[in-house]
Amino acid sequence: MTKFLLTVHVLAAIVAIGPVTVAASMFPPTVRRAMADPTDPQAVAWVRLLHRICRVYAVMGAAVPVFGFATASSMGVLGDTWLIVSIVLTAIAAGVLGALVLPRQEALLTGIEAAASVPSGAEAPQRVPAQPESAQPDSRRATARLAMATGIFNLLWATVTVLMIVRPGSTTGA
Repeated sequence: MTKFLLTVHVLAAIVAIGPVTVAASMFPPTVRRAMADPTDPQAVAWVRLLHRICRVYAVMGAAVPVFGFATASSMGVLGDTWLIVSIVLTAIAAGVLGALVLPRQEALLTGIEAAASVPSGAEAPQRVPAQPESAQPDSRRATARLAMATGIFNLLWATVTVLMIVRPGSTTGA
């Protein structure tokens, strides 16, 4: 049973956490491109898709600690320091994703969608032509903060992965 639980735990980590880390990392530069031309429907669609991937796979990622606890319990390592540190780092990573990354993505996406939906025509307010990124300090700062939060999230998961493989104090020789 331990091998089955470990297999499901590892597969869940690969299938659920992998897409979140990649999509979240791609989000800030994609937003910058979409902000450069908010009328480009394809750029806005990419931002929307990356955000959806992050949201959906974040929910699926809940399976990782569930099967991780089941695996650790069957292995009898619930009290091991490396596992406790991994659990704490996983909780912090989930907090960063839920409290920083996803809300910031949502805010940026909302802004891009609002800019893309400004009507054109005689009755519409005058639109300012798309400014170069350097002329958009607020959006530049927002994407930089998002990139930083995403980097922290990814670094936490990388650390957890190393702890899961190395398992300090393990008697398996790994």
